[in-house]
Amino acid sequence: MSSEAAGRPLPPWRRSRWPVVSAVLVAVVQLGGSVGAAHRQVPPRHALDALGYLLLLAGPALLVLRRRWPAAVVAATGAVTLLYLAAGYPYGPVVVSFALAYAGAVVRGHRRAAGATLGAVSLGHLLLTFVLPASWRRVHPPQHGGWWQELGLVALALLLAAGAELTRFRHERIAARRAAARAEAQRRADEERLRMARELHDILAHSISLIHLQAGVGLELIDDQPEQARAALLTIKAASKEALGEVRQVLGTLRGPGASAPRRPVAGLDRLPELTEQAAHAGLAVTVRADGAARTVPAGVGLAAFRIVQEALTNVIRHSTARRAELLLDWTDPAALTVRLTDPGPAGAPEAGEPAGGGNGLAGMRERAAALGGTLVAEPYQGGFRVAARLPTSGEDR
Repeated sequence: MSSEAAGRPLPPWRRSRWPVVSAVLVAVVQLGGSVGAAHRQVPPRHALDALGYLLLLAGPALLVLRRRWPAAVVAATGAVTLLYLAAGYPYGPVVVSFALAYAGAVVRGHRRAAGATLGAVSLGHLLLTFVLPASWRRVHPPQHGGWWQELGLVALALLLAAGAELTRFRHERIAARRAAARAEAQRRADEERLRMARELHDILAHSISLIHLQAGVGLELIDDQPEQARAALLTIKAASKEALGEVRQVLGTLRGPGASAPRRPVAGLDRLPELTEQAAHAGLAVTVRADGAARTVPAGVGLAAFRIVQEALTNVIRHSTARRAELLLDWTDPAALTVRLTDPGPAGAPEAGEPAGGGNGLAGMRERAAALGGTLVAEPYQGGFRVAARLPTSGEDR
């Protein structure tokens, strides 16, 4: 099976040589078949001469150009075929070049030009056989094989048209499958880029916010309280190390199947104490409470819960004056885990240079919840703010 028949494109070297190779093959078929058919032609027709051989070679020569000018080539090969038949040369595979040109024009979208040429060739042959005077033809009597022969030629023309349409339909289906495959690959690539963007945003936004806050504390205390300034610098060092490790792990997935295994566990519910500890270093006391019995959740759910809590804590540290917050893990729903973080507020003044409307944190949290079939609500609550995410835990990990 050829590459095109298998739905795969031909390599460039084959695409450039195939028109010439196919034209040579058609020339061999037309010459050999016509010479052989001339000895058994009933009724007898005019013997092949120099003009006959030239016409048998002209059609295949035109096929070399069928990809660049399909409509012109089908018209030219039709004219050559009709001239050959008008000259009274033997019937045979002279129509092969016209058939290939016709099919190529139909496949490339020139159906009207191909159909008009096929109709003109068929009508022209009927006129030559039954209407024009015998003095115009070089065929020995009897002039033709009767209406049955002409009906056979009409049937061949219809068969050619049907075959070309089937070929066109098949090419369109192959092109549609390739387009669908490209669209699917693009969709997967877009989803992966979005996932990477969310991961990097959550990692960097949390860590850099913590570093920024601790750097400000260190600058204020470095002269009067150097020990507390030292503690702030240690927090910055730990947060930056943590962020670098997670960024390396995320970017390592871009290396493909040969990438080394991650050196740290995937973020999940078991790492929530790290978040509360980091928040405590930033001056935010987080109370963790659980309703219901904890259970094992899929890795994707654990990662989403961790990142949502991480982003919510970052928003409290950056945008609220609250010095305490409450984190609730609600296990009472057997089909879902609800994560809720609440701070009493009030909201702090926006930082200089902060874009209006905030960043992408809330949108990223909603996307994480939606990717698992869950929901997320972020809204003002009793003078402060509340983020609540419901993450389904039943079924396969997504």
